[in-house]
Amino acid sequence: MHQTTEMLIIGAGFSGLTMALEARKRGLSDIAILEKADDIGGTWRENTYPGVACDVPSHLYSMATHPNPHWSRAYAGGAEIQAYLKDVARQEGLYDLCHFGRELKSARWNGGRWHVETVDGDLWSARFLVSAIGALHHPSIPNLPGAESFPGPSFHSAQWDHQVDLTDKEIAVVGTGASAVQFVPEIVKLARHVTIFQRSAPYVMPRPDGPIAPWVRKLYARIPLLPRIRRKLIFMFFEFRHRVFRGEERAMNFALKMWRKSLETAITDPEERRVLTPDYQIGCKRILSSNDWYPTLARDNVSVIPQGVARIAGDKIMAADRTEVRADVLIWGTGFHVTNVVERLDITGSDGLTLRKAWANGMNAHLGTSVAGFPNFFVLLGPHTGLGHNSVVLMIEAQVEHIGRLLSEMKHKGFSAITPDKTKQAGFTQEMADRHADSVWQSGGCTSWYIDADGRNTTLWPGTVGEFQKRMAQSGLEQYIPVGPGDS
Repeated sequence: MHQTTEMLIIGAGFSGLTMALEARKRGLSDIAILEKADDIGGTWRENTYPGVACDVPSHLYSMATHPNPHWSRAYAGGAEIQAYLKDVARQEGLYDLCHFGRELKSARWNGGRWHVETVDGDLWSARFLVSAIGALHHPSIPNLPGAESFPGPSFHSAQWDHQVDLTDKEIAVVGTGASAVQFVPEIVKLARHVTIFQRSAPYVMPRPDGPIAPWVRKLYARIPLLPRIRRKLIFMFFEFRHRVFRGEERAMNFALKMWRKSLETAITDPEERRVLTPDYQIGCKRILSSNDWYPTLARDNVSVIPQGVARIAGDKIMAADRTEVRADVLIWGTGFHVTNVVERLDITGSDGLTLRKAWANGMNAHLGTSVAGFPNFFVLLGPHTGLGHNSVVLMIEAQVEHIGRLLSEMKHKGFSAITPDKTKQAGFTQEMADRHADSVWQSGGCTSWYIDADGRNTTLWPGTVGEFQKRMAQSGLEQYIPVGPGDS
């Protein structure tokens, strides 16, 4: 089957849906969304583990164009976020744009258009191609000796096996990242014992979570200005958190005080406190939020081994210090492949330039959104657009507004295709490297999933969201050069 469209969007999560709404607002009605799964939602469709929730307050982790006065709690669970996205899609007719069960196989720029093939053989031709695939959907499972010998159920948190009964089981959890901090407090309620293999202790901060009273929700629905005010206040508070990542002493001391109080209130044993105390500067790795993590670790049926797993032999899991634990179930809480997610795709731009080759020296995109040599190709939540302190939905919105403005300017000037100016992209990439060089993320030998294999932070935006919004709003066609239909 061969189909044509003006804009082809890959992925139907927050990014893809927001892009479709913006393009339609700019007068582009011929839009198609390819989604590899059977429904919209992205990471909120994929992750169904017990306790899954967002670590950004709900009123901020939602589209500015579609505020939701009905959030049931301050920090919504994954199912409620998924329901919100489905509701927006139904309201806006976005389901009509979606082609489900269609996974991108390859895309090539030729003759002034993108020629796209899906895994199942569908062919598409599009003037604009937008990657909205996100980063948190390729589970990272370490290749450990003997892992295949484990006889019991074994699964990653993002591929949760709900058929496995965890009641009265000995469970081994590998990893202490954001997912583990959420699902461990839930599974300990069923398990006989949970052993956590902690390679690196996280900073886990308390958060002001809790249900939103029905009368408050009714008030929000009746007076739409109120949830918008709440969103703005949350945004301003979260922007303040960026000072921690800048290494400002007062902000860091305030954050450390909150973290230490949370730890010491729940954990009384000095040795256990030592084990749970990170050995790196706060902010270097992702700061987690939970009111349940430390109280959970204080339970009698929970143990923490401050070592990573060295090998697995049958139902025995051995840590690096040779501590050995028997388990009935093995759960990987080891995160995702992030720094190479888009370069996995088979995308070829002008003159046969592949994305893998373009990113041979690390992911880079002008303003985190477009790549020189790939005309009319845009990447949402691309390199240098991730955050450690605020809502990425705000970054997506800034990007799609920038792209939407480009669409309008292209139409006004009669341009059929554009690509970022190589010099400007190189300058932006160097600026990111310079700003990250002495940041908390790359100082003191700190390692995290933000950093690629060569030690570069190609993931995070180094500034505030406000700075990014302003920069995107002030950037237009002057950042790009026109491309003729013969350039291929």
